[in-house]
Order: sequence, then structure tokens, then C-alpha cells
Amino acid sequence: MAAPEAVRDISQQTLLDAYEKLLVRVNDMHEFADAEQWAELIEQRSNYVMLVEELRELDAHVTLDAAGKQRKTELIEHILEHDVEIRRRLVARRDELGRLIGVTQRQRDLHRAYAPQQGAYSAFDVDASQNKGAS
Repeated sequence: MAAPEAVRDISQQTLLDAYEKLLVRVNDMHEFADAEQWAELIEQRSNYVMLVEELRELDAHVTLDAAGKQRKTELIEHILEHDVEIRRRLVARRDELGRLIGVTQRQRDLHRAYAPQQGAYSAFDVDASQNKGAS
């Protein structure tokens, strides 16, 4: 009987270690988001997704005791807290980029609207300056 319990304990610890590893990863991602290091955040996100997939598979095969369930719940709560903050930062960044894109589009539209007229005026101004020199 002791052997199955030992295997369960190892599996349980492996699962909890995987959740702790995920917590470390999401904490790093949160720090990248706070520091506005978006490229690093995206790179970590890829690793995060792989860890989640591994965890999902492991979680399907491991049965936790009461203490293990409690620890898993705590870890998930911390992971989700970080996830909410990361998403909040990403939404703010998306909105900021949207505003910048809007400004750029308005500038481009203004340039398109007035640039041909500026070219016409400068050609007209050249003719006027040549006429002054001829007088």
C-alpha cells in the first residue's frame, strides 16, 4: 500500500511544482508588463502557453489530497491575479497604440489633402519671384 501512496505523492508534488513554475512565469510576465517590455512579454507568453498545456495534461492524471487541493487553489488564485493585471496593462497598451494609429492616420489624411495644394502654391510662388526679378 505504501508504494501507491508514494507514487501519488510524487505525482501530486509534480503537479504542484508545475503550478508553482507557472506562477513564477506569470510573475515574470507581470514584471515585463509593468516595465512596458512588450517584446519580452510576448516571448514569455509563448512559454507560458506551453506550460499551461503541460499542466492541463498532468492535471488530468493526478488526484490531489485535501492539502494539495488547497495549495493548488492558492496557486491558481495568485496566477489569476497576475493574469488580470497583465491583461489590464495590455488593454491600456492596445488603447495607447490605437490612439497613436488614429493620430498618424489623421496626419496622413491631412498631408494627402493639403500636400497637392502646397505644391501648386510653391510653383506659383516661383513664377512670382521670377517676375519680380524681371521688373
